[in-house]
Amino acid sequence: MKILKHLLFKEFCQILRNKITLRIIIFMPMFQLLILPFALTFEQKDISLSLIDNDRSSVSRQLIRKLTSNGYFHLNNESSSYGRAMEVMDDGKVDLILEIPSGFENDLIRKQSPEISLTINALNGMKGSIIMSYFEQILQAFNRDLAEKYAYAAGIEMKPYYWYNDTMSYQRYMVPGILVILMSLIGGMLTSVNIVREKELGTIEQINVTPVPKILFILGKLIPFWAIGMIILTIGLLIAWVVYGLFPFYNYLNIYLFSFCYMLAFSGFGIIISNYSDTQQQAILSIFFFIMIFILLAGLFTPITGMPKWAQTLTLFNPIRYFVESMRMMFLKECHFTDLLPNILKIFVFAIVFNGWAVLSYKKVH
Repeated sequence: MKILKHLLFKEFCQILRNKITLRIIIFMPMFQLLILPFALTFEQKDISLSLIDNDRSSVSRQLIRKLTSNGYFHLNNESSSYGRAMEVMDDGKVDLILEIPSGFENDLIRKQSPEISLTINALNGMKGSIIMSYFEQILQAFNRDLAEKYAYAAGIEMKPYYWYNDTMSYQRYMVPGILVILMSLIGGMLTSVNIVREKELGTIEQINVTPVPKILFILGKLIPFWAIGMIILTIGLLIAWVVYGLFPFYNYLNIYLFSFCYMLAFSGFGIIISNYSDTQQQAILSIFFFIMIFILLAGLFTPITGMPKWAQTLTLFNPIRYFVESMRMMFLKECHFTDLLPNILKIFVFAIVFNGWAVLSYKKVH
């Protein structure tokens, strides 16, 4: 522990002495969090449908066929009640609940305007908005078909509900994602240049001839950035609350616990890049390459369910994916620790693999 104490003292001294790096660490996340949520308004779609057909008429079946025949909607679940359908949505298995009332066909025949109910999963607001847009277009086409075929004067009206994000605010689902990006930059990019900097300065040789074990040396490199990551997370949560009015359900302990596990994993990945790089330029380019792929395959901008099958398989090996999913759940959905446990266990596996690899790949020459 005495050796680790001296290593940590050295690392914090180096960080504090480098004024430019210190300013980047503190101010870059703040500016990104203040600007990016307003700029990133990309949208995508993938629609999994749950049906509550209380009418079970020929017209209601025609409406379902119209929805599922265009390739955008697929019927994933049929429920007998709204409560059961909501249980399926809470499990993340459907994006849209369509409830058709009883007397639906009779109201049309009487030239009334029946109202169908839509409950849209807006945990991912990009999908929520496009779901509404596509459903409106299909419903308009269906109304025209009814008017031509059956001479119905009345049309079908819909009543939408946006679940988890009732105001459809972009900031509500982008801010948690931006926090994930910031934590990834701290945990990956900064740690990736850490050992390389020692190589370029020549101090790595001095450390290599000391009796410092490899595992303590790696811990001395990682712990300062874990601490910095938690500080940046705290600043980000404060900005999310003050500027955007966002705060997680229940308590902040789940966010800090999950973030610490994530930093434990992703900083280990940064050390791996650092071990295999000879210069800081190599390390920065390498980690930038991986981070860009991780972010694009994390479901932050493009929903994972809308990706090709091979890309969906790749996302299973992407730690950022599980962090994005969990952060959105903690901010937008009333999830408990048990809901987060599967993702925490996956991140913990990443932590074991990455940090074990980091220790084994560090070549200590005596």
